[in-house]
Order: sequence, then C-alpha cells, then structure tokens
Amino acid sequence: MDAGVAGAQVDAVRQFNRFYTGHVGALGDGLLGTPFSLTQARVLFELATRDATTASEIGALLDLDAGYLSRILRGFERRKLIARKRTKRDARRMMLSLTAKGRQAFGQLDRRTRKEVAGVLAKLGPSSRTRLLGAMTTVRTVLATDAHSNRRVVVRAPRVGDIGWAIEAHGRLYEEEFGWNAEFEALVATLFARFASSHDPRCERMWVAEVDGERAGCVFVVRNEDDPNVAQLRCLLVDPSARGLGIGRRLVEECVAFARAAGYPRMILWTNDVLVSARRIYEAAGFVLKEEERHHSFGHDLVGQVWKLRL
Repeated sequence: MDAGVAGAQVDAVRQFNRFYTGHVGALGDGLLGTPFSLTQARVLFELATRDATTASEIGALLDLDAGYLSRILRGFERRKLIARKRTKRDARRMMLSLTAKGRQAFGQLDRRTRKEVAGVLAKLGPSSRTRLLGAMTTVRTVLATDAHSNRRVVVRAPRVGDIGWAIEAHGRLYEEEFGWNAEFEALVATLFARFASSHDPRCERMWVAEVDGERAGCVFVVRNEDDPNVAQLRCLLVDPSARGLGIGRRLVEECVAFARAAGYPRMILWTNDVLVSARRIYEAAGFVLKEEERHHSFGHDLVGQVWKLRL
C-alpha cells in the first residue's frame, strides 16, 4: 500500500463500492432482469453506440482481458446479437456491429436502465438530487486522470500534405467501417480541392487534430453554396485510434466559435443517419435535425440529414 494512503481511506472506498454495486443491482446473475452481466452490458453498450468497431478497440477502451472479451463476443455471436465483417483493405481486421436482434436486446436493457435510474432519482428531493449529481460530477472529475490524460492532443491550422491525408483517410475509413465505395472518396476529394483552391480565410477555415504528433482528425467550414450568409461544417473525421479523446467535440467547437466570430447567423451540416457517433457530437453542440431524405449513394441506401444551428 502507498505510504501516503491511510488504511481507513482504502476501507472507505471499498465500503462505497460495496454499497453502490449492491444499490444498482450489479451483483446479480443478470443486470436489471436481463441475461447480461454488468460487463456484458457495458460491451453491448459500446457496440450499440459506435458506428462500427473492433474487438481490440473495445478491449482497450474498457481495459478488458483479450480472452475474457473474446468469450463475451463469442457468446453474443451464438445468440446472434453481433455480426462480424472483414474489411476489404485488411482481411485480418474484423469489424463488429449489432444485428437487429442485438439492437433489440440493447434497447430493452437501455430502457430498463433509464427506468431504474429515474426511479432512484424520483425518491430524492430536489436538493438531494442536486447534491447527488454534483457528487457524481466531482468523482468523475477527480478520477479522470486515465490513460488518455497523458496523450498530447493539438488542434492546428492545416499544413502542406494535410488535405491529401484527409482525403485518403476519409476514403479508407468509410470503406472499412461502412463499406462505402470510391464515389464517397471522390466527393470528399472534390470538396477538399474546392476548399484548397478558392477558400476565403476570413470566413472559411480548416483544422487538423494531432495526437502525439500524428494526424488524427480534421474538419472545415465554408460558406453554404445556396446561402452565403450561412456557414457549412464539412468533412468531420476522427481516426479510430484517437476516438474517446474528445477530438470530435473540439473540432466542432472550433467550427462553431469561428463561424460566430466571422459573423454568420446560422450554421448547417449534412450527414447520414448511420453516422451515430458524429450525430451525438452535433447534438451536444446544439445542432437540431431539420430535414431527412432517403437516397442511394456510395453503394448503399442511406438517409441523409440536414442539421442546423442558430449562432
């Protein structure tokens, strides 16, 4: 034991852990009356809230033993909750996603979890509820010195070579994660080429994110073609190796802050409903879904979406 940590402090933390795990029903055979353990439920959550991922990415995120995670995933596969798909670029890389049955199972678990938490909060008065949520925020803040904290994240202006990297990264990642064809890469190349050759730096700007000196993300803002008084966010990308570091949020925040400073009254973006993680970032930044339209592009039937933000 660290000489600076008193035994009573260790006992207090263990006592809280025992109380909380018992309070939320984490010790039973199945979480909230479902067939899933707490760990299985967390893995299911990560699969449900990511567009596509690999076992190694989930293992790194949750700090799970590879063998233990493999057994969980095999169990999910036997229940037909997940599907595996090899990427075209690297046959050794297997992408995981939930099946319709898996999404149904997660939906049931999510609804029960929300109901359980709402029931706990409903028993508390307003002041007690505020104290509880404040204490939870404090715990998260104090313990947030995790493995991500020592990774150096920089958001900077573009340099020579960045646009070429961004086009290649878009084409490669969207083909690996969604199976989109070269039509998408061609569209991205057109958008970036237009930005590189004719953007106005007073009202149009690009940013590149680096993690430990390596490119890991990008985004840019341009005038909307139909309405020059509207800013348009384009080509947000975060490499899978850098997800979970808040890079997508930081890039979107840069876009919004710049658009406000440039005098735009509104901002829009176009995306597709399958890009679940990106949509969560847009919602958190205040964007509101305004339009949806089905279309066939990039080799798939998709639902395009227009999101808007009043600046």
